[in-house]
Amino acid sequence: MIKAIKFVSLPTRNQDKALEFYTKKLGFVVHTDQPFNDKQRWIELRIPGADTELVLFTADGWEERIGSFFNFAFTTDDIDATYAEFQSKGVETLGPPKKAEWGSSLMFKDVDGNQLLVSGR
Repeated sequence: MIKAIKFVSLPTRNQDKALEFYTKKLGFVVHTDQPFNDKQRWIELRIPGADTELVLFTADGWEERIGSFFNFAFTTDDIDATYAEFQSKGVETLGPPKKAEWGSSLMFKDVDGNQLLVSGR
């Protein structure tokens, strides 16, 4: 039976720039960085304390997805602190956190314009 999600893949134009963004600005840690083919590397990043990984890789035919919205959410215990940290590190957000009865959310963009969601309290 399925036990968990191992990784989600996020297409990128430039793996080096994406790697720098996710490690330096968001604090992810490199788990794997190895050659995949003559065009790309297979880069798996870990969020400290989490089992799920983020893969910086663009599958053939997925190039048009770069810079779009991705339907998965990161989570945080403190959305306001995450927003403040993003602001201090120059991470582009789509406004301040939005608060609702079910919780809070914050949209941000990475270096490729991919729009990502952080859900929290």
